[in-house]
Parts: sequence; C-alpha cells; structure tokens
Amino acid sequence: MNRLVNPLQVSRFLQGYDEAAIQKGIKISIGFDFHRYVSITRATPNKKPTYPNFRPDRSPIKLGEGYWIVGVDKNGDVALLEAVRLYNLSGSNFAEHLESLKAFYADPTVHAHPQDRCICLAPSAKKMSGKVAYVGDLWVREDLRGQNVPKIVSGIARGVSFAMWTPDFLCGLTARRRLEKGLVAQYGQMHCEPGGSILQLVEENILDDDWLTWLTGEELRSLANGHDSREMT
Repeated sequence: MNRLVNPLQVSRFLQGYDEAAIQKGIKISIGFDFHRYVSITRATPNKKPTYPNFRPDRSPIKLGEGYWIVGVDKNGDVALLEAVRLYNLSGSNFAEHLESLKAFYADPTVHAHPQDRCICLAPSAKKMSGKVAYVGDLWVREDLRGQNVPKIVSGIARGVSFAMWTPDFLCGLTARRRLEKGLVAQYGQMHCEPGGSILQLVEENILDDDWLTWLTGEELRSLANGHDSREMT
C-alpha cells in the first residue's frame, strides 16, 4: 500500500482514542527503545513475560520498524502495555515467517531450542506478504478490565501503524479464550481463523495454540479515514 497518509485524518482518529484514555485517568505514551520496553514489562506486576519477538536480546527491532505503547495512571503506575513491529515480507509470507521461527528470533540457528516449533494452518497467513504489522504483548491492569481499555489501546495501535507504515496487513495472534469473550471485536480486527500459531518455545516456556486475527491495509485505511471520535466518548 503506497498511497499517501492524510495526517489530519489520522490525527483526528488518534485524538478520539487519546481523549477516551484521558477520561479513564490514563496518560498514553509511545516509545521506540525496546530495551526500555522490556525493562518496563519486567517491572510490571502480574505481567507475563514478553515474547522474544519484542525482546532485543532475541529479535532486535530497527528504529522505525517497531514501537510500543504504555499507559500510566495518575500515580504514574503502569495501566496498559502493547507492542507493534513491522515485518517486511516481500519475498515471503506470514505463515512462512512463523514456521521458520524468524518471527520470534532474528537468528533461529543461534537462539532456538532444537525442540522449538511453530505450525501455521491458517490459510490467510499464506496470503499475507509485503508490509505486515504485527500487534502483540497486550496487557491491561486487572482493575481496568471490562472498561473498553483494549479498544482504546488497539485503536491507537491501528492509527500509529497506519501513519508510520501504511501496511498491507495488520495482524495478531490471539488465544481462543479471548475470542470467546468477544475481545477481538474490541481489538478492532475484522477477520479471524484458527491455527494461526501452534507454538512451542522450550526455553521461553511457551506453548500456544492461537488464532490469526487481521485487517487488510485497505480496511485499516477505511477505519482511519472514517473514524468519528464521538464513538469513544
């Protein structure tokens, strides 16, 4: 997707979500240093460890190819977290990227355990090539759950990703239990398929069977250009 971004439209899109966060007493910031991000996540109580695809010790992210979102309350305590990175898959696709373990490790031959594996059965993942924005590591503090906070942070992620990259796809991997709770609608993803990532990372103590969720680039553009900020107020 190479069409120009309308900065004013994106600004209006983001403003609605930022104002909604402020109404809940949350101040949103965006960062680009993933060493800093990991230090925040490790110091956040009840936050599960960040997966290696957002950790610079396993998968460094070049400046301009990733960012993270943090929200803090009036006391400066962390209330929400999310991370996003861009995969440039012009010669590949998201399914291949997962199964090669390159989605998780910059060099699987160095960092992967011999028993590490990822199987991607979702048919649409094989069609995701070009610029693929991957959204993950979402965490919302327990006292803020059930208050549309995932919708707010995911809306910000959509707007920033669109403004920075105009990706061909924006996707995530989501546990089935979250789908059953209807949370994917809050994340703003329009499509989902089972078998997105049947994952085992031995040294990370990770064993997942996640669904693939996604938006196309045109759907993302449509959302950003048609957003009414009153939806979140």
